[in-house]
Amino acid sequence: MNALKQYIDLYKRHNDLVDGNSAGVLNALRPGALEALENMRLPAYGSENYETTDLEAILSPDYGVNIARVDIDVNPAATFHCGVPNLSTALFLNVNDIYAETERSHEGLPEGVYAGSLRRFATEYPEVAAKYYGACADIENPIVALDTLLAQDGVAVWVKKGVKVEKPLQIVNILQNGVPLMAVRRLLVIVEEGAEVTILGCDHTQNPDVEFLALQTVEMFVDKGSRLDYYDLEESTEKTSRLSSLYLRQGADSNVLIDGMTLYNGRTRNEYYCRFEGERGSLRLLGMGIEDRSRRLDTYTKVDHLHKECHTDELFKFVLDDEAVGAFAGLVHVVKGADKTEAYQSNRNIVGSDKARMFSKPQLEIYDDDVKCSHGAATGQLDETQVFYMRTRGIPEDTAKLLLKQAFMADVIDGVRMKGLKERLQLLVERRFAGHPLNCSSCHSACPQGEEGEEC
Repeated sequence: MNALKQYIDLYKRHNDLVDGNSAGVLNALRPGALEALENMRLPAYGSENYETTDLEAILSPDYGVNIARVDIDVNPAATFHCGVPNLSTALFLNVNDIYAETERSHEGLPEGVYAGSLRRFATEYPEVAAKYYGACADIENPIVALDTLLAQDGVAVWVKKGVKVEKPLQIVNILQNGVPLMAVRRLLVIVEEGAEVTILGCDHTQNPDVEFLALQTVEMFVDKGSRLDYYDLEESTEKTSRLSSLYLRQGADSNVLIDGMTLYNGRTRNEYYCRFEGERGSLRLLGMGIEDRSRRLDTYTKVDHLHKECHTDELFKFVLDDEAVGAFAGLVHVVKGADKTEAYQSNRNIVGSDKARMFSKPQLEIYDDDVKCSHGAATGQLDETQVFYMRTRGIPEDTAKLLLKQAFMADVIDGVRMKGLKERLQLLVERRFAGHPLNCSSCHSACPQGEEGEEC
C-alpha cells in the first residue's frame, strides 16, 4: 500500500480539525496538495536521485501527527540550555511542530522585522503571506505536498526593505514524545531589498528510544541587493528520520550562504532547489556529514542559473565509517543567455571501512558558451602516508586519523561567517570524530558557554 494513503485518509477524516488549528493562507493550499498526493506515486527506492533513500519505508510507520495541537509536556526552557558560545541570538523554538517563544525571542530585534509563528503571520499579514507561502515550493515534490497538506504552523521571518538585523535568529527544533511522532514543520523567510539577516536552525531529538520523523519545507525569498546566511545543524538520533526540502529564490545582486551540517542522525534526506531570478547574484552552498554505524545521509541539489553574471560555489563533504551510507547528487543548470556565469560544484568524501558506501553524481547542464563552470567528485580513504608521517612524529595512530578528519572538514567550517558558530562547530566536529556521544541539546546550564566538561 502507498505510504501516503494513511496521511491522505487522516486529512480527509479530520480536515476541519487541521484547518481549524491553522490559518486561511495555509488552508488555501491544502486542496491542491491533496490532489497532488492522490495522484502521486513515491519515487522507487534505487531510482534516479533516490539511490539510497526509500521514501516508502520512511513514511510507512504509524507515526502520530498532532493535528489537535495538544500541548506536549515539555518545558522548552528546561529542555534546551546550550547556546552558541560568545554569540547572542534571538531564540525561537519548535517543540515537535508546536511553536514556542522564549524571553530571548525578540530581544534586540529592530523595527521592520517579523520573526515568530507562521500561523500568526498569515493571520496578521494575509496578503504578504499569500504572496510568498507556497510560491516556490514544488507541490509535485512528495515532501512538499505532504508538508503542505498537514502543516498547521511554523516559523516566519520577514525582514523589510533596508533593515539589517545584527542579531542572528536561532530556531531550535526539539523532538520529544513518548511514542512515535511525525513533526510537520514549515519555515518561510522573506528578505526584502537591501535587507540582511542570519538564521541558525538546530535540530535536536530528546528521546533516543522513540522513532521520530521530521518533515520540513523551507521557502526563502532574497530580494535585490539583500543578504541571507542560513545554517542548518542536525544533531538527532539513530531512530530519527528527517526529510527536508529547501527552495531559494535570489534577486539581482543578492548574496546567500547556505550551510547544512549533519553531525548525528538516523536517516536524512536534504534537498536544495536554488534559482537566480536576477543578475549578479552570489550563492555559497555548503554541507557536511559525519556518518557511522548504519546512519544514512542523502543530499540532492539543483541550482538554476537564469540570468547573467551569477556565481555559485558548491561544496559538500562526507566522512563515512562502519556500515554508513552517503549520497550526493547535484545539478547545475545554466540557460542560454546566462552569460558570464561562474559555477563550481565539488563533492569529496572519505570512506573509512569496507562496508561503508558513498554514491556521488555531480552534473552540469549548460546551454551557454560564455561561462566558467566545473564539477568534480573524489572518494577515497585517509592518506596512509600522512598517517605514517604523523606517527613518526610521536602522534598516536588514532589521534593522527582524528586530526586528518578534522582537517578534511576545515573548509566547510571555514565557510561559516558567524564567528561563535564557527568555534562551536570546531569543538562539535572534534568530539564527534573522537567518538564522544555529544549532543548539543544535552548541555546543561552549568556550562552555557560550551566549555568541555562532564556534561558538555
